[in-house]
Amino acid sequence: MYATRATTSTLTAQRSAAQVLKALNGTIPQSCRSLSTSQTSNSTKHFFEHANAPAIRNTEAAWSHPVYTAKQMNDVQVAHRETRNFSDRFALLMVKLLRTTLDLASGYKHDKAVALGQKDPAKATQKYAMTEKKYLIRNVFLESVAGVPGMVAGMLRHLHSMRRMRRDNGWIETLLEESYNERMHLLIFLKMYEPGWFMKILVLGAQGVFFNAMFVSYLISPRTAHRFVGYLEEEAVLTYTREIADIDAGKLPEWAKMEAPEIAVDYYKMPEGQRTMRDLLLWIRADEAKHREVNHTLGNLDQKNDPNPFVSAYKDPSEPHPGKGIAHLKTLGWEREEVIGKRA
Repeated sequence: MYATRATTSTLTAQRSAAQVLKALNGTIPQSCRSLSTSQTSNSTKHFFEHANAPAIRNTEAAWSHPVYTAKQMNDVQVAHRETRNFSDRFALLMVKLLRTTLDLASGYKHDKAVALGQKDPAKATQKYAMTEKKYLIRNVFLESVAGVPGMVAGMLRHLHSMRRMRRDNGWIETLLEESYNERMHLLIFLKMYEPGWFMKILVLGAQGVFFNAMFVSYLISPRTAHRFVGYLEEEAVLTYTREIADIDAGKLPEWAKMEAPEIAVDYYKMPEGQRTMRDLLLWIRADEAKHREVNHTLGNLDQKNDPNPFVSAYKDPSEPHPGKGIAHLKTLGWEREEVIGKRA
């Protein structure tokens, strides 16, 4: 009888441990674990319930994604805009703080891996190596908060425009579109990874804190808020660049043979033969580089009076200028004199 009780207690403890582990790590659909690219797009698990609307065939995206060429996406570079004043320094400090929190939540220890790798590469790989699952955890957490700034800024400018009964000069649409794009990144990654309840609680808390912090920050200094997002997007470009490099180095064998989810193919209009996980990361990295450009540029402008240069028509369209695509991507943002002109 004692043995039976002991066995039952052991099994109960094992089940409890498994439940906790699942809550911490979440699950990856079996179809996404498979190395077969022929089955991934057909059998990817759906985490989003379809609306009960028999008369509706499908619902198109509110904002169609601009076309990027392969060359444009491959030309995206990691870059950092140097601080020039107290506002910039404060924004960068806040990004470093957020980066540390994100690294802790996602178990990302790249800097430690590099430091240890110089002394003992084998031990560094064993201790700090990033797997597909670890990257998915990081990406989901990153994108769950990345869609907040654009929504907050767009909402506040919308209310300000109505309250003051003045035009916004085109800023609102770009900010909301940025937020929408970041949410699409999240939905894409959720096709490959289902977070556990602990991860969902972390996201809920992070989103609540981040939303209110951005709300107050944008009321106090919109320029600083845009610079903050610009620096944050620099980190996003860096993260996705490292993921692509790990695929190329053979460190992520599952991703090397995985097809992009159908939601990504539809959103980006990915061409045939260019629908691998690596291709998807190139698209997402290019988006982040665009957000980096947009926010560093907006941080250089007169927040109340200047028009949005990314939706403006220019007197000389033959000259390189900002736009929705990345044909003339300015890595560190456009200076005001380049897009608005010198003050009279």
